[in-house]
Amino acid sequence: MKIIIFGATGMVGQGALRECLLDGAIEHVLVVGRSATGVKHEKLQEIVHRDLFDFSSIEEKFSGYDACFFCLGVSSAGMNERDYTRITVDLTLAVAQVLATQNPGMTFIYISGMGTDSSERGRSMWARVKGRTENALLRLPLNAYMFRPGYIQPLDGITSKTKLYSALYAVMTPLYPLLRRLAPGSVTTTKELGRAMICVAQRGAAKRVLKNEDIHHCCGEAS
Repeated sequence: MKIIIFGATGMVGQGALRECLLDGAIEHVLVVGRSATGVKHEKLQEIVHRDLFDFSSIEEKFSGYDACFFCLGVSSAGMNERDYTRITVDLTLAVAQVLATQNPGMTFIYISGMGTDSSERGRSMWARVKGRTENALLRLPLNAYMFRPGYIQPLDGITSKTKLYSALYAVMTPLYPLLRRLAPGSVTTTKELGRAMICVAQRGAAKRVLKNEDIHHCCGEAS
């Protein structure tokens, strides 16, 4: 398989990239982002592209891929709905529409979040906007899947670029085994998430929206 990853410098994207490079069934990985990952591997190609809203100069480079793992995202903290919508909805669709043109029917896996509001009418701004993004992706000529993880524990030396999140993970890491026992349906890891994305890209899934328990099920099949 040939995979495109957006957001490979983020925590989830780092996990997805690591699992793709380790998987013998994946022959080529294209990473697209505003900055380089610093990773070197024979299967890896990177495109540093500053304007993620406009791919007109490079869109032909996206042809011939089987799946896209879209791991880009920002926290809604301190953002108004207009600005959060531009990054969460508009940027995601800018990518997805180009990929749908270059690879009709390709698998597109969008990392959303637990609590996303598919009705687009709830009180939570971030959940409405995420729901709008999911619904728009599902209308495109793509084989699209929405992943809704809850708490994600970073593994394998992976870290978050957000200082607040890094501090949170430092506190939570010793507590993660307990959290996993008490609330297994609300937590996952970067490794499990990466393996589940590969599994769905290879085999598909019965659901278009996958929650933590579905992610764990995919991981079990893929391991």
